[in-house]
Parts: sequence; C-alpha cells; structure tokens
Amino acid sequence: MTDAAKSRPGQAMSHTGTRSVTRTLPEETPVAMTFDGTTLAVMMASPADLEDFAVGFALTERVIERPEDIEELEILHFDAGIEARMLLRDDRSEQLRSRQRALMGPVGCGLCGIDSLEGALPRLPAVSADPTFSRDEVATATDTLREHQPLHDLTRAVHAAGFLLPGRGIVMAREDVGRHNALDKLIGALARAGIDPAEGAMVLTSRVSVEMVQKTAQAGSAVIVAASAPTTHALRLADEAQITLAAFVRGESFDLYSHPHRIKTGATDVA
Repeated sequence: MTDAAKSRPGQAMSHTGTRSVTRTLPEETPVAMTFDGTTLAVMMASPADLEDFAVGFALTERVIERPEDIEELEILHFDAGIEARMLLRDDRSEQLRSRQRALMGPVGCGLCGIDSLEGALPRLPAVSADPTFSRDEVATATDTLREHQPLHDLTRAVHAAGFLLPGRGIVMAREDVGRHNALDKLIGALARAGIDPAEGAMVLTSRVSVEMVQKTAQAGSAVIVAASAPTTHALRLADEAQITLAAFVRGESFDLYSHPHRIKTGATDVA
C-alpha cells in the first residue's frame, strides 16, 4: 500500500441493509515549504513525489528560477507532518529575504490595501511557446490521463496533472488531493527531468482557476487542457498571458476559448 493511501474500515448503508467494508482512502498531510529556515507556506498534500512538489512550488511561487537555485533539499517527517527543507543559493536567498521584508507590516486585516491585492494577482508573463495539437489529441487528453492515475484508481478521490506532448501523448503525470499541488508536482518533475514545459500542454482533471493559469504561465507552458470549466477570471488571465485554454474535455468534444490557433481542427479551424 502506498504512503499516499491507507485502507480503513467502514459501514456501507443501503436500502437492503448494512455491511462492513474496507475502503482505500487518500492520505492528506501538512507539508511545510521551508526556505533557509523560514516557512513560506504549509500545504495540505498527498505525501508522495514531495521533491517534485517542493521544486514545483518554489518555481511557481517565483522563489527560484531553476532547480539549481536550490543547493540542498531534504524531506523530513515529523509526527505533526512533513517539512520540505530547502537551502537556496546566496543570490536567491537574498531575493527571498527582500520579498519577506516587503511583506512585513500591519497584520490582522487579511489582504490590506492595493499592494496586497496586486501581490495576489501579479501580471503574468506572456507565453511565447507555440506547440500545436490536433483536435483528437486534445479531445482524448483527459481520457488518456486516466491511464496515469494509480492513486485515483485506488481511492477515487484525487486530482491529476499530466504533460501532453504533440504526437507523443501524456509523457508524465503527478497526483495529489489538491489540484494546485498536482500541478506543482508536475512542474517540479518536468524541471528535474530537464523537460521544457513550453513544448507541450498541461492536462488537468479539475476546473481551471486563477491559480492554475498562474502556475502554467510561470512554468512557460502555452496550453491548458481541462476536464472541467474555467472561471471567468482565469479565462481573462489566460487570454492576457497568450495561453490556449481548452475546457470541458470529455469524450470526443471540448470547448476552445483563448488563443485557439494552437489547436488544429481541420476544415472547421477556429479563426
């Protein structure tokens, strides 16, 4: 049994009566992201692929620019949870300290003032990558991703993010109880493997929220393919970042929104 899932007993209730059952349920563990002795965030996550998670989180949160900016990475297990302990190169460490000093100030009122709001929604880099996919590659992407979800097969309760390459299909995938975490894990795994996210598409089992667009743009990928809907704000950000967004991908159909030129649909190409 994987550390990311455990068997637990329960009682199945139905109109025919009650019976004992054993279900495989996903683990959910606090994971502290610690840089140079300071915890930047504590995430509830599946305790698997944590090195990928740490690197991906550091990349999408702009703590680092490449995996080599982390001089040491250690995963430590405690009774209360897990710590991903990272030591940064001197220049990245100083940039992080400057960022933390800029955040110091009055507390107790949540996001205070325009600076905090702008910090929550920073301007995204425009993605210049231009991979192209056939209509069929996009239409079947989420079904293909299902073949790379062993934890979901066990639990039916986790999200996945996969990397789709033109002509090659899903070449890598990661799973987590959190959809953001699954994408961070995938981005970290790609970086550690030396695979450029600009060459393919991010395939998601979830809806497309603002954070999913932000992480995709920060990674440099130009295409998002999702099983569910985008929010309107996420769609606006995708358009601004020049990201192609395909959603409601099920069976042989999907909705195509921003920057459709990367999806080749034959005689009915969208202009």
